Amino acid sequence: MTDKRDSTDRETQAGMGMTPPANAEELAFALRQQIQKSELAPGEWLRESRLCAEFGIGRSIARRALRILADDGLVEIEENRGARVSATTVEEVFDLYEVRAALYGLAARFACLRGSDAAIRRMLADIDRLLEEAARGEPAEQIIAQSENIFSAMAACASPDAQKMIEAVRRKTRFHFSFAALALAAHDSGPYAHWREVRAALVARDADKASQGARDILYFMQGEVARIMLARGPRLRDEVPAPAKRRAAGRR
Repeated sequence: MTDKRDSTDRETQAGMGMTPPANAEELAFALRQQIQKSELAPGEWLRESRLCAEFGIGRSIARRALRILADDGLVEIEENRGARVSATTVEEVFDLYEVRAALYGLAARFACLRGSDAAIRRMLADIDRLLEEAARGEPAEQIIAQSENIFSAMAACASPDAQKMIEAVRRKTRFHFSFAALALAAHDSGPYAHWREVRAALVARDADKASQGARDILYFMQGEVARIMLARGPRLRDEVPAPAKRRAAGRR
């Protein structure tokens, strides 16, 4: 049964020159981006009535979108009250970066083993563009977006199952932590030495070094983000594993 508010809200949105989300997945995507960029703060309520008014959609779409976000752990649904943006602990962020490091290392490895020459050339050009943007002092958001594009190209060389795992982890990621960490690290080498290692490994088709370099990029970000979070508030538990610098066996 069609929600009676759908047509009315869409007309209102169209009159404002905005295109409302066509379905719950599109609305969830839009809200996910706002949460990941910290435009929606932890604890902020996302009630169906608010979403209907802001996006020009019906309650059924709003309800399904909130359930999608709840499945990703980005919101918590409370019966008869609505949904609110989930808070994130140091432990959760630390663990998420650990998983991302493993999966992105896998993607880099498969890029070396399976990527076509043309695909590798595109990755190299994108890495060069990222390094140039960093040297010019471009915004952290732009550099993070470029790095995610590169990892997407690498992930395309992995199996469908691995691609799904990488996408699932991305849906849970709060990228505003990465923006802050990269901005604070702008005065030093940041993760860019590791990006150069990945570039060299792609040229040589050295899967082990490419994988280690990709993991080191995420480990760098993991450590910086953990420091930011610990400086802003208390830890959930007494002990949080300190970010350790990983090195492949036998590597100096």
